[in-house]
Amino acid sequence: MVHANVEVRNFAGIHVRPSGLIIQAAGGYPGKISVEGKGMVTDLTNVMGLIAMGLYQGDHVRISVDGPGEDEMLSTLTDLFGKNFDFPPRGE
Repeated sequence: MVHANVEVRNFAGIHVRPSGLIIQAAGGYPGKISVEGKGMVTDLTNVMGLIAMGLYQGDHVRISVDGPGEDEMLSTLTDLFGKNFDFPPRGE
């Protein structure tokens, strides 16, 4: 099992679109993935659990991955949680 702590950097937080991309990246992973933050824990099997966490810019999460290729999956997820997405563009 591997873990990483990540700061949410997207200015609009982890809303529907980033959540969808995160769930898609985790989809089909044969091991276990969990995300902990703001006093909640969810696995990455459905988008509603992630959205319900209400993650905003500056919040911190702990991602845990247990299974085959866990280092690669952890790297992918830390990149996504720490990414500044360009939708919707700032100022619109």
